[in-house]
Amino acid sequence: MTDSTPPDLKAGVPLEHIADGAMLPGQIDGEDALLLRQGDAFYAIGAQCTHYHAALADGLLCGHVLHCPMHHAQFDIRSGASLCAPAFDDLPCWRVEQAGGRVFARERIVAAPRSRKTSDAPLDDVVIVGGGAAGLAAADKLRREGYEGRLTMLSADGDPPCDRPNLSKDFLAGTAEPDWIPLKPDDWYREQRIDLRLNTRVETIDVTARKLRVAGGESMPFGALLLATGADPVQLEVPSAAPGQVLSLRSFADSRAIVAQAATARSALVIGASFIGLEVAASLRTRGLEVHVVAPDAVPMQRVLGPELGALVRDLHASHGVNFHLGTKVTRVDGRRATLADGTVVEADLVVAGVGVRPSVALAEQAGLAMDRGISVDAYLQTSAPCIYAAGDIARWPDPHSGESIRVEHWTLAERQGQVAALNMLGRQQRFDISPFFWSQHYDLTLQYVGHAERWDAIEIDGSLEARDCTVRYRLSGRVLAVVTIGRDLDNLRAERELEGDVAAGQPVPVGTPGA
Repeated sequence: MTDSTPPDLKAGVPLEHIADGAMLPGQIDGEDALLLRQGDAFYAIGAQCTHYHAALADGLLCGHVLHCPMHHAQFDIRSGASLCAPAFDDLPCWRVEQAGGRVFARERIVAAPRSRKTSDAPLDDVVIVGGGAAGLAAADKLRREGYEGRLTMLSADGDPPCDRPNLSKDFLAGTAEPDWIPLKPDDWYREQRIDLRLNTRVETIDVTARKLRVAGGESMPFGALLLATGADPVQLEVPSAAPGQVLSLRSFADSRAIVAQAATARSALVIGASFIGLEVAASLRTRGLEVHVVAPDAVPMQRVLGPELGALVRDLHASHGVNFHLGTKVTRVDGRRATLADGTVVEADLVVAGVGVRPSVALAEQAGLAMDRGISVDAYLQTSAPCIYAAGDIARWPDPHSGESIRVEHWTLAERQGQVAALNMLGRQQRFDISPFFWSQHYDLTLQYVGHAERWDAIEIDGSLEARDCTVRYRLSGRVLAVVTIGRDLDNLRAERELEGDVAAGQPVPVGTPGA
């Protein structure tokens, strides 16, 4: 065995080779595993996150919870159980014992069925409206937590719930296969007794009678209802553009349509320098297209990331050949010719708009639910109607971190809200106090953002933007509201834990200090 060969944990390792609180990567019967120590207790679990297979040895261990460094999933090291989205599946787990000053991983533990705890509140006929991140996460959580009643998902989409972040990243770039995109295989819905109905639109909700009506006239009762309708892309009206010429990206079908046009295109125009817009630009550059980005701001994403980080993202795209036209807008499109407000003419075979989304709240408005630039929910994600919950892009909730009511359009957050809403449908009374998290990928650069800062009065940069090794803190009146890291995944996890720990302690305080 060479120094680079991972130890055979089944053959045992000396006690002194693993310190208290440490994680030792190894193998068990040829499978990658982690041996973890907490005092005199040892645990052996799978070494890769069940979401995107990140190395968990690079994560953060807090008590019995292991946090994934890539997308912040959480696992219980005692059982391998997945605790928090975006990972749904559990880790493998092995029995561990000590003998003769060594620690041995023994047989693999066959996971017992999760405890089928009965609901703390009588519940029949759960209906989920929406086929995105929040809806799928809620359905999965309901079944995992023992809900045995009827469970129906009504989705206006033509595809089953899919890995939406991939649509503007790897799938669009051509590095992810189509069969990677569905979040669950078709047979999963049958096995879990989830009635998934695609291409189904809900027209009205009768709150008093606890019924809804779908297009076509069918009436459906509900004991509890989750609204997870997401958001719709802003449809940009460009003078002279042909019907359907300006594409948007939200669904799997949208991404497939862009891929189909990109297959024969030589150049593309991306309208908008949002996260989606720039991820589309990066993916199309990966496919070899000439790409032009038009946006009204002088610095892309300055309102979200600030001028320094926005400039870094701009310069990165420019170094990969993206042509920016900033401080202007598209005034008309005539065939392949797009005319900008500053008189510039850009020729493009493909036009994609990434100018934001609007929460899909028409159904909630029809039902008479309380609204506030989205659907107003309480700390338990319950709407003004006791039997109706909302999660994801449409929900505006009281954020304990900022002290304000916020609405956030993040994938992982939508999944976590779906999970908490499911628990509260079952009567668990769990507050949603998780700090928002998202990631954005641009070529080989990944931004990790935790927290939420709609405004700030100071930005602190610890490290080097140019070296892609930094922590950026957004402060308001001395308090850290959000943290962005590049190349410091562990720091991002620590920032998340500090933000959430501050709220648990009941008094938010500044998170970290420059250079810490």
